[in-house]
Amino acid sequence: MYRIAGLYVDMEPRYPKTIRQSKAYLTQESAESNIKIRLSDEFLLERQRENPHLTIEDCEYIWLGSEFYEVLPEFGAFLLHSSAVVYENEGFLFSAPCGTGKSTHTQIWLKRFEGAYILNDDKPAIRLVNDEFYVYGTPFSGKTDLNVNAEVPLKGICVLNRGEKNRIERVKPEEALFAILNQTVRPVEEKRMDKLLTILDRLILKVPVYKLFCNMELEAAEVSYCGMTGKKL
Repeated sequence: MYRIAGLYVDMEPRYPKTIRQSKAYLTQESAESNIKIRLSDEFLLERQRENPHLTIEDCEYIWLGSEFYEVLPEFGAFLLHSSAVVYENEGFLFSAPCGTGKSTHTQIWLKRFEGAYILNDDKPAIRLVNDEFYVYGTPFSGKTDLNVNAEVPLKGICVLNRGEKNRIERVKPEEALFAILNQTVRPVEEKRMDKLLTILDRLILKVPVYKLFCNMELEAAEVSYCGMTGKKL
């Protein structure tokens, strides 16, 4: 049994990548599973035939994560395609299309702020618990193994844009909703999609969302930190 994002997940990874990534999430607790995932050999082979550039190991890792994130709205949660950095026990998420530089930006945080760490470098889970939003590490962190089995309060979300000068601005709720929908998994089932939209409605009212224009200087981390916390360095 695994405990991921505060949920008990019954899954049986068979290939080294997923086994290695999931090891930190193993639990000895005796509990009924919230989520059960089984991927047959036939299923994985079919996915590999459809995606010949992937190994069978890659397919297990990708589709286990996909199945996990598909059902998260049932538990007041969803994934955000982003790099999640933690500093002083608060989570800051930086979201952007692939290649925009979200991981590069969070690496700048690690250089600038002593004690900061990456919670998940690609697909952290966000969950509403007791009317507060928390961000969680998960085993599914894209092409890297940068993930930690931990949970912290979610302080803010930034949508990254490249820019010559560093500046940050708060975005309106409707723009925030559109940006988040573009970087999450939209469930296939209509009922789950409705639940996701309900969660997102709560999120944009409780968690500030920003637009960040940044370069690769240390100042970029300072600007985003100060803008999201209201603190001065």
